Amino acid sequence: MKEFKGRVIVPGTCSAEALVSHNGFNTLASFQMAIMFNKKGVPCGDQNNPDLYNQKMQGKALCLPITIGSTTGGMILYTVLAVGKAPACMLFSESIDSLAASGAIMGDVWTDSSMPVIDRLGQEFLDYVKTGMTVTVKDDGVVEVE
Repeated sequence: MKEFKGRVIVPGTCSAEALVSHNGFNTLASFQMAIMFNKKGVPCGDQNNPDLYNQKMQGKALCLPITIGSTTGGMILYTVLAVGKAPACMLFSESIDSLAASGAIMGDVWTDSSMPVIDRLGQEFLDYVKTGMTVTVKDDGVVEVE
């Protein structure tokens, strides 16, 4: 097991299976099809992200470098939280962008869903964590990977 410390954007705790991407995460492209067509497990619809394409994201610990793409990213994150289709948590090696942060924070405040978000975990975190590993998020921004 290895621990990493990041900055807490949305507080909370969880333990979930990791789903890792080494590419930027396009929030709109990734969630759009699952939201529009109510697909079980919320498969990633972003064909430009080979790490995640068609992988089920709901209930997973999404481990990412950054978000990219549409300015609707924050609203998409809020929507997946509002309809109960969110990942267990989102963990970023770099700093989260303001749009993704706003969507995650709005979802935390305005919905009954919980999705901890931690950023600034560092490149070592993203190099270490692999899809299928168990990730545990603690309130203080510590992320354990085993």
